[in-house]
Amino acid sequence: MHKTPPFSVSRVGCAIVLALMSTTGIVTTKAHAAGANKAAATPRVQSNNTTAPDTDLVRRIVRSLEQTNPNARSIGLPSPVTDADFRPLDPAQVELGKLLYHDKILSGNYNISCATCHNMLTDTSDGLSLPLGEGGQGLGPARENGFDDDAVHERVPRNAPHIFNLGAHEFTVMMHDGRIRVDPSKPSGFDTPADEDFMGGIDSVVSAQACFPVTSFAEMAGQPGENNVANSVFSNNLPRAWAILAKRVALVPEYAQMFIEIYDDVQTNNDIRYHHIANAIGAYESAVGRADNAPFDRFMRGDTGAMSMNAVNGMILFYGKAGCAECHSGKFQTDHSFRAIAMPQIGPGKGQNQPGYIDGLDDLGLGGETEIEEDNFKFRVPSLRNVALTGPWGHDGAYATLEGVVRHHLDPVNALYNYDQSQAVLPDAGSLNTRDFLVMNTPDRVEGIAAANELAPVNLTETEIDHLIEFMHALTDTDSIDIRHAIPMRVPSGLPVFD
Repeated sequence: MHKTPPFSVSRVGCAIVLALMSTTGIVTTKAHAAGANKAAATPRVQSNNTTAPDTDLVRRIVRSLEQTNPNARSIGLPSPVTDADFRPLDPAQVELGKLLYHDKILSGNYNISCATCHNMLTDTSDGLSLPLGEGGQGLGPARENGFDDDAVHERVPRNAPHIFNLGAHEFTVMMHDGRIRVDPSKPSGFDTPADEDFMGGIDSVVSAQACFPVTSFAEMAGQPGENNVANSVFSNNLPRAWAILAKRVALVPEYAQMFIEIYDDVQTNNDIRYHHIANAIGAYESAVGRADNAPFDRFMRGDTGAMSMNAVNGMILFYGKAGCAECHSGKFQTDHSFRAIAMPQIGPGKGQNQPGYIDGLDDLGLGGETEIEEDNFKFRVPSLRNVALTGPWGHDGAYATLEGVVRHHLDPVNALYNYDQSQAVLPDAGSLNTRDFLVMNTPDRVEGIAAANELAPVNLTETEIDHLIEFMHALTDTDSIDIRHAIPMRVPSGLPVFD
């Protein structure tokens, strides 16, 4: 006797979708989707949504799919992303920011730009677990340590984060440890490492963040004794460092003219200040980083054929049984909280120490900023938009594959204790290599990371894991896959862009 196989989303989902589509008159074709992708091929500064999404349809589809999936529990989908979720941008300021973002004039030794570690060729990060900053040579995974006295002095201790969707209003905290955030109680409107020395005139937290890589010895400033920017930072005079960089830019006639045309309070090049520079960079990052044209977005806006049925099944797992949305909630798959998930620590650390150590090799995350023990090893929950593009994954890039970091989340402590060090993407850095795994090779330090873990294990089948990962791929904005057009061919300083 023939037995009917158990129901599953992949078996009955298409029929449900087609039935619901037939009752609503919605028809989606590959040609229509391709046309939509082509129309959205350039970065959006601001677009107009002319058709209201049929979110009721999407929810009816999901409810129907849940009824066929015994592992699904009631899920709460976010509302679709709209233009109102993003702050408005001035296209002229975006264009100025594009040039500054790629110009090495903002580094102490004129040898590195923002784009070196947040490159459009590597999906706004650098493809490395930990960056090789000031003194390195080359871009992305091919970057090298540099030469002789000018070589890199240490790996940057944390993974270079992507810049996707930072222009959305809900992003009010920056950095893996949250050390830059909106704070209306501060004179500048922001809580930053500069404290009361932080400048006024900054228009967003994205722009506030753009003020600090230029003051980092490892990232862009260079070493004390090499240039007056680094010397100012070493003397704890950040305002002077910013003023030096602003003066450099102001002395370039092409830049000066652009600032005068864009900013009402700039009448001559003598009026250019670093907050003007930071605001332009923040505008560029917000524009090129907007990523809300993923299959998931189109599905949420009523295009019921945008995601595969395996991806829809993965979405139900994400918002249900797998528990991902307990942290990765909201329109951009983050609740902006800080969580300890037993992520392996690689690299030189942040100069912090677990009890019993004084070598500065630990990275305590949020706890290093708050100095509250319960905050140790908590790191900011990242947005998962474009997550398939932005590896290596983890606050220190410990995982080289998306599957690897997903499996870590499903059983964090076990994954920590069995971490495979060979998967770290760390170009040879000579003598610096000896520091890469000192923490992971010290059992009681690993136990300290494990003890702080907040995630309980989750049991998923291999098929469920595959579906979960397929949903994460459905969070990739097709407009973000190739953003080479966002790189200028030249910059006004005349310094090289592509080395």
